Amino acid sequence: MTLRDAVPSLRNVGTLGRMRDHTHSERGSTADALPEVWTGKATNRVQWLLALAGALCLALGIELAVDNMWTSGIAALAMSVVGCIAAGLLILFGTLAFVHVAVKVDKDSLEVRCGHMGLPRRRIPLSHVVGADFAQAVSPRQWGGWGYRSRPDIGTAVVVRRGEGLVLSLGDGRTFTVTVDDAEAAVRIIRDRLSVAGTPAA
Repeated sequence: MTLRDAVPSLRNVGTLGRMRDHTHSERGSTADALPEVWTGKATNRVQWLLALAGALCLALGIELAVDNMWTSGIAALAMSVVGCIAAGLLILFGTLAFVHVAVKVDKDSLEVRCGHMGLPRRRIPLSHVVGADFAQAVSPRQWGGWGYRSRPDIGTAVVVRRGEGLVLSLGDGRTFTVTVDDAEAAVRIIRDRLSVAGTPAA
């Protein structure tokens, strides 16, 4: 083989190498692309203990209503039955609704669903969001307890556990906070959506 014959072969090898590098870079950029829909959740198993206490109150109220004689002290017994049942239902709803929270971020909005029934639920259009931040330590103490909380001076929050969370800065100057695992990923995606929409992300 002459040198002239070998040169095209070397050129082909170089072209093939560039094609491989280009293909690799395209695959890398695809792998690094942010997902269209991000989902996350947070769970608090301690809430199940409180739910058990609510179930016991409910059971006690039912037992009082079934097993006791209603011939004497009807008013006091009725108040006890109603009180136990009402307390049991309130505790059950208040705890089971916030055993876990599910968060979804798509191209248009952030949606939060609480509990197994998805209630309470909140949907925030990204057009109402001016910034997103990662909170490393969200505590129920900051918000006055677990669950769906509101503070007029700050905003609202869904707190189901201690730990990391997502903080949205809204256009009205208030904030919305939600405890969710891998909150940093949600912040990256929301900031990317805001930059695409032309909103400066905080």
